[in-house]
Amino acid sequence: MASSQSSRDEGRDTGRDLVTQAGYQPELRRTLRTFSMFAIAFSIISITTGIFLNFGFGLTWFGPASIWTWPVVAVGNTLIALIVAELGTRIPLAGYAYQWSSRLVNSTYGWFVGFAGLLYMAVGGGAILLVAASPLLLSEFGVNAATHPHLNLAVSIVFMVIATVANVISVQFSARVNNIAVFTEILGTLVFSVLLIVLWGLNVKHTPYGFSLLTSTTRLTSSAAPYSFALAGMLGAFTLIGFELAADMSEDAVNPRHSVPRAIIAGLITAAVLGMVTLIGFTLAIPNLRTVEHSPLPLLTIAEFWLPPWLVKVFVAFVVFSMFAIAVVGAGAQSRLAFSMARDNMLPASTQLRRVDRHTQTPITALVVLGLIDTAILVYGYTQPNSFGTLVGATAIIPYLIYLAITVAYAVKRRAIDAFPGAFSLGRFANVVIGVVLVWTVAVLAVLTLSSVFNGADQFLALAAVLAVAWYTLGLRRRLRHGTAGVESLAELANDID
Repeated sequence: MASSQSSRDEGRDTGRDLVTQAGYQPELRRTLRTFSMFAIAFSIISITTGIFLNFGFGLTWFGPASIWTWPVVAVGNTLIALIVAELGTRIPLAGYAYQWSSRLVNSTYGWFVGFAGLLYMAVGGGAILLVAASPLLLSEFGVNAATHPHLNLAVSIVFMVIATVANVISVQFSARVNNIAVFTEILGTLVFSVLLIVLWGLNVKHTPYGFSLLTSTTRLTSSAAPYSFALAGMLGAFTLIGFELAADMSEDAVNPRHSVPRAIIAGLITAAVLGMVTLIGFTLAIPNLRTVEHSPLPLLTIAEFWLPPWLVKVFVAFVVFSMFAIAVVGAGAQSRLAFSMARDNMLPASTQLRRVDRHTQTPITALVVLGLIDTAILVYGYTQPNSFGTLVGATAIIPYLIYLAITVAYAVKRRAIDAFPGAFSLGRFANVVIGVVLVWTVAVLAVLTLSSVFNGADQFLALAAVLAVAWYTLGLRRRLRHGTAGVESLAELANDID
């Protein structure tokens, strides 16, 4: 891989230049520097959330050895991140995958990719808040979410409202939340997992297991080992995603051609390494495998065995804040994607959705409307027999659909992006990376969509696809035909730059 810097990048904000050359008026305030962009990528991945949500799922399907699916997913998704980093540095526009797909292929293709992006952020927030953040917060007050489902739903909705308000206030405020989340992620995962390893190593409390537990496949299911191992990969497949949302904040970033690719790659690699250490620590600390496998919150059960109650509460507080930070950054990125699509007249009520408040310089209308939609999806997931399979499953499936779509577009028009300056390039390794990523994303999608565990997610996505086709057929296609919606091609944009 090679890194290059065009002379036209020197001394000026080429990200702002591209916004103007693409025919847009720069409306979002550029305040996010490199660390804030890294914080967005790292906190939206949120190893704390992913491991809390899926550790028990991995145990069920492949036992403690399920943790070794993590490095497999990390390698596959790092290759995806390299493609995203190159696209992000060459086309640093809000709307990330929508913009890339529209310009590399056409606006019709971009519509369906953009819709998938909006859906991903809409369902992801509900999954995290309903299945993990709210139950954990209630546990702090001795309330069992399983026996108080309506209260669990109410707390989840409150979380979502606060996340929306945080973004309405200003992008700087939400950025501060995410900056803090970097440290709560590290404290809530790495520090506590290392503490558990130390307590386990000192044999402070007796457990019947040794290092051999790390390779144990004792599990609750009796499916064939290869299938069980693949499905247990949900542990990493759900978690090590979302890094691309740093690119969605490109128009809020200072010098995005440098900060976006750095944030994407550094965020994912940091999360992958810290996540593996965390998984090893919590697995070694399992006090009773059967008890933990049957626990609705297995990591909490492990922590309660080793730590005093007050320290468990501190641990849970860090975890809940990290999950809340995901809701904050997700709402912000979702509104930027909607803003980007609305200014191209791709959405219903585009005129209202693309408005940016002149005081806060945030798309308040988009934030509020999407907040209501996200809440409706949260309630939908709550009403399903298997909320985990519906919301968490959909949150894992959708990004891989997006990765597949943008990789196909990137493969077709790889040479065309050379006309744009950038701080990161795959160079001669591009074709190899493209080939592996195509195989990888198809394999992950096959595992997640064909399993009966995620039938609820499949049904939800089918319903969403109907809505996407309906709007395209009844409204958007006419706008595109008349030239009142959509974007210019990559070649046309390159001519504007020249």
